Amino acid sequence: MAYFDAASSAPLHPVARQALLASLDEGWADPARLYREGRRARMLLDAAREAAAEAVGCRADELVFTSSGTRAVHTGIAGALAARHRIGRHLIVSAIEHSSVLHAADTHEAGGGSVTQVEVDRQGRVAPASYAAALRPGTALACLQSANHEVGTEQPVAEVAALCRESGVPLLVDAAQSLGWGPVEGEWSLLTGSAHKWGGPSGVGLLAVRKGVRFAPQGPADERESGRAAGFENLPAIVAAAASLRAVRAEAAEEALRLRELTQRIRARVPELVADVDVVGDPERRLPGIVTFSCLYVDGETLLHELDREGFSVSSGSSCTSSTLTPSHVLKAMGVLSEGNVRVSLPVGTGAEDVERFLEVLPGAVAGVREKLGAPAPAATVLQDVLVVDALGKRCPIPVIELAKVIGDVPVGGLIRVLSDDGAARLDIPAWCEMREQEYVGEEPAERGAAYVVRRAT
Repeated sequence: MAYFDAASSAPLHPVARQALLASLDEGWADPARLYREGRRARMLLDAAREAAAEAVGCRADELVFTSSGTRAVHTGIAGALAARHRIGRHLIVSAIEHSSVLHAADTHEAGGGSVTQVEVDRQGRVAPASYAAALRPGTALACLQSANHEVGTEQPVAEVAALCRESGVPLLVDAAQSLGWGPVEGEWSLLTGSAHKWGGPSGVGLLAVRKGVRFAPQGPADERESGRAAGFENLPAIVAAAASLRAVRAEAAEEALRLRELTQRIRARVPELVADVDVVGDPERRLPGIVTFSCLYVDGETLLHELDREGFSVSSGSSCTSSTLTPSHVLKAMGVLSEGNVRVSLPVGTGAEDVERFLEVLPGAVAGVREKLGAPAPAATVLQDVLVVDALGKRCPIPVIELAKVIGDVPVGGLIRVLSDDGAARLDIPAWCEMREQEYVGEEPAERGAAYVVRRAT
């Protein structure tokens, strides 16, 4: 079985396993106590903090450990906003932040604050100028991920941090995906990370708050972790997290070159092997191990099951998943196809033979899913020189499949109205038009759902 979902959670690094087992024997006592066992535990905690701070690029007394990366994000955002509430209650985030950031933004807005979402381009990258335009006198905090978790695009953190500093606004960076590859450049103010993303154990996050940054911990007071992370420290997991971070950093440069070559092979070969594929994300400024592509006329969940049967564990941000039946917010913000979306994220040590076998299996898996989904015949009628496709009650990608089947039945310049009550069509039909060089006219109200109007351009 080839595990290709390291962006969700990386396999436990061998160094993390060794450190975890060793510290279970040595680090079980309360590090706040003065007796021998407590002092030994405190030494382990201090050493772990020093190692993590060195990797992050901050002082040891600026970093605390939390119970998860999500907890670090929520604690960081809440503490920074509370400390600057007299300045204002305006929060800036990008439209493709991790859900933990967006959920915190929703909570802030529900409590009376205001939120600006900065848009991204089709490669998933924000423009520093857009952050500059969003800054205003009442801005309390800005947030920007270092690299995207779904498509791998790296963000211009240093440039945005400089703009924020000029305006006196702290910048919180979610570095969960990138921290294992290197420190985050720029004069950021707060930074968060998650150990299971770099091969550490789950249940350990970190939060760094630079000296001089206003911060007011929320919730009941607690003596642990400078009052910023309540509860008894999971010392064995913390030690393993710090040890694995140091270990992956030591091999990051060499491993990044190797994984970049493998993901570039996937990026280049997939469009050659499978027709109607859109490889998304920035082709150059990206994390080493992530490559994401969308297949037209394919249901993402079904494709993942097919690949799982062939021995490959991948993930999807597709519009058609059993959990949500809604498009990935990242793909939606980018304006790219969400059908049949596959994210391949290679863990450290992935072999070239596994990638080659994936490329051998993928065309057959896609063809099989397309064959299953291609059965419905389009229900098309002509109404006032407009071809109407009735896809009501059918989930994506069926509305797009039916549009593709009839596009040749109208003359160049002719119109097609696709009736659909699946919200994913609002993203997938314009994205299909972009790929097929057809003109997307717009969305119109309909008795049920909506009518998506397409003009044949070629």
